Amino acid sequence: MPWRRRRARARAEGESGRGSYSLFGEILDWMLAPLLFLWPISIIATYDVASRIANQPYDNALSEQVLALSHLLRSDADGRLRVDLPQSTSRLLRADAEDTVYYQIVSPDHSLLAGDTEIPALDGSGRLPSREVFFRDGEIGGEDVRIAYMAVHDQPDSDGSFTLIQVAETRHKRNSLSARIVSGVLLPQFAIIPLAVLLVWFGLSRGIAPLGRLQGLIRSRSPGDLSPVDPGTVPEEVRPLVNAFNDMMARLEDNLQAQRRFIADAAHQMRTPLAGLKMQTELALTETDPEQVRMSLSRALTGAERATRLINQLLSLARAEASSDKVHAFEIIDIDELVRTAVAEHVPGALAKSIDIGVDSAGQRLTMPGSPVLLHEMVSNLVDNAVKYTPEGGHVTASVRASDDGQQVVIGVLDDGPGVPAEDQDRVFERFYRVLGSSVAGSGLGLAIVREIAALHGGTAFMEAPADGRGTCVRVILQRGKPPSFYTHG
Repeated sequence: MPWRRRRARARAEGESGRGSYSLFGEILDWMLAPLLFLWPISIIATYDVASRIANQPYDNALSEQVLALSHLLRSDADGRLRVDLPQSTSRLLRADAEDTVYYQIVSPDHSLLAGDTEIPALDGSGRLPSREVFFRDGEIGGEDVRIAYMAVHDQPDSDGSFTLIQVAETRHKRNSLSARIVSGVLLPQFAIIPLAVLLVWFGLSRGIAPLGRLQGLIRSRSPGDLSPVDPGTVPEEVRPLVNAFNDMMARLEDNLQAQRRFIADAAHQMRTPLAGLKMQTELALTETDPEQVRMSLSRALTGAERATRLINQLLSLARAEASSDKVHAFEIIDIDELVRTAVAEHVPGALAKSIDIGVDSAGQRLTMPGSPVLLHEMVSNLVDNAVKYTPEGGHVTASVRASDDGQQVVIGVLDDGPGVPAEDQDRVFERFYRVLGSSVAGSGLGLAIVREIAALHGGTAFMEAPADGRGTCVRVILQRGKPPSFYTHG
């Protein structure tokens, strides 16, 4: 049916996000389609039942006529059969204003004893029970007829010969009665079915009214109102949807709170280097001694470098969290090559502190889907932290390994710096958190960026104590399988 195909196409487009379809119309379809399918079946079944009901009384009348004719059979002195059929009885048999009645009595030798020759002969030559009426359908002169027939055996142990009595009647009265029965049943349905459709429409409208009220409740909220919807005010069937909506709103509220805290902390962190830069610039403007001016400008340059580093890290964290980056398709990346490139960028800084820096790789090409920009930023932050906190003459080693099952890539950065107390090893991944007593300048964003990028790649980042108990070891575990769905184009 075209309307069903259109509805199915609209539903498919709605599920794929390319269109929309009506829940009201969908329920109405599934309620009315079976009704429209069953209605023709009901008409056929009604006609069959009506035909059976119409046949019953007229079949009984035909049976009585056959039995009456059987009582008119007589035997002559020489054993020949004859029919004692008065003219009045013959007229009575044919006295029907609507139908034509035929009768026929045939002797065992197939000669006509009385009646009409138009009745078709009985098919088959099997033995029939004596004086039991049977019925069959036939045709006389192009008209359908109903035939009642009975066999009368001369002797109980006869060889199968019998006198056949048949009475046939056209079907006008039967068809008229069947039509009246069918019309009596179906005509009310023509009124009931449209009424049922209206009642179903009304019932569905009332049934989905709570959805409209829920829509109005959500629309009337202010943009900042993320409070949960009371599940007790909606129907039971909609409560899972409302609970899921409330969970989403709770997560959104948590994200907004985190963003507010991030903005507040970022503003606070930015004030310090900018205030120092402003103060050193003002001192340089008031100084007349060239050496003092040079020292003030040198301090201003150091402050500007710190501010630049902080701003770059803030931008990296924002880029890692930005939804616009999440929709970019991943590339197949050679992790070993990426780590080597990131380490090479920090070789000059390590050499300036006489730090022995290197890469311990698995000696094989390890590939995985990922964002090359974000993963490079992640490894760069790990190496930068290690170089920054490792004292002069220390060691920094970046390692790349595949897990035992080959499904993960493990990146580690080991240094022999002062280390991190066990109680702070998880907190250092929080934004702007720095271990007390640290004399190294920093913003506290490096490891937060590392964990965020790892999470976006379906992985995790953690800190552990090295085997010899000296320094710090940060490990990142990334999945080599299919990336999260929100990174791939639809």
